[in-house]
Parts: sequence; C-alpha cells; structure tokens
Amino acid sequence: MPGKSVTTGRTTAAAEGEVTVLLIGMRINRFRAVHHWLPVLLAMPRMLRELAGDPDRGLLGHVLLTASPRTYYVVQYWESREKLYRYAHSPDMFHHRVWAIINRKERAGKVRGHVGLWHEAYVVPEGSYESIYADMPAFGLAAAHGQVPVEQRGRRAEDRFAYRSRKGPGTAPSREA
Repeated sequence: MPGKSVTTGRTTAAAEGEVTVLLIGMRINRFRAVHHWLPVLLAMPRMLRELAGDPDRGLLGHVLLTASPRTYYVVQYWESREKLYRYAHSPDMFHHRVWAIINRKERAGKVRGHVGLWHEAYVVPEGSYESIYADMPAFGLAAAHGQVPVEQRGRRAEDRFAYRSRKGPGTAPSREA
C-alpha cells in the first residue's frame, strides 16, 4: 500500500470490547443505465469525507472493496451501533438526503432495477473476533482500532479469541490508537 508504512512481524488489532462493523454497497444491474448508478457510486465517497471531517460522528475506519465489475462496497468500523444509527438518521447529514431521494424515487415508481443497494450491520462481542497481520500496514480492524504485537493477545487464534479487556460490554474503544 503506497503511503503506509509496513509494520514488520506479526500484529493483531488492538480492539477491545464490542466491535461495530457495517458492510454497505451497491451492485450495477444494468451498465448502460449510467445515470441511475453513477450518482449512487459517487455518494459513498462524499459520505466518507463528511464522516472524516467530524471524527466525533464515530467512524473509526473503512476499507473500499470491489467484489466484481458490478459490485462495490465499503467495510466500515464504528465506535458503536448508537453512533452508526445517529449518523444514518441525522437530517443534517448527506446520508439522510440520499435516502430521501431514493425513497421518493421508489414511491414514484422510478426505480427500475438498474442499481441494487445493500447493507449488513454487525455488533460483534469481545471474544468473537480475532485478527492477525504479517508484515502489513495497519489494515481493516487494526487501522480502525490500532495494532499491537501479536504476543500481547496470543500467538494462536484461540488465544486471541480468549483475550478479554478490562472494559465492560458495549464500551466504545479509545481513540488513542
């Protein structure tokens, strides 16, 4: 990854407590219907810039991915489900305006299957996630929550799954990472 320094050796994510993950994306159903899917494709970077401009909104990190020439998505890591919901429903945020447009088009019968939208949200309790990165810059969960040498959480996956922080359930991670 250009611009990111590689951490040599094995590391793991420094996440503690619950982890909130949102997968959100789109699928181009009809390539020729550019005027339907291009605005959707361009909306996500704008939302990510909006969130990056206000870290208190709760987005800790994200990874942009593609599953095929038709399907694009983002893995987002949030401080909490409450902050994710608050952003999604906040009338002054771009996401709210985009969904209002989509809902109006659906009610007017102007959605013709040219572009598909989806999301999946997960709140993962501590003890139900683990990670390992070998000679990688901070990536994914580690980019969102920080990274520590793997020995701090255990060399084996079962040891990392067994790790418990001193934080209680539902405690948001610190931003020190």
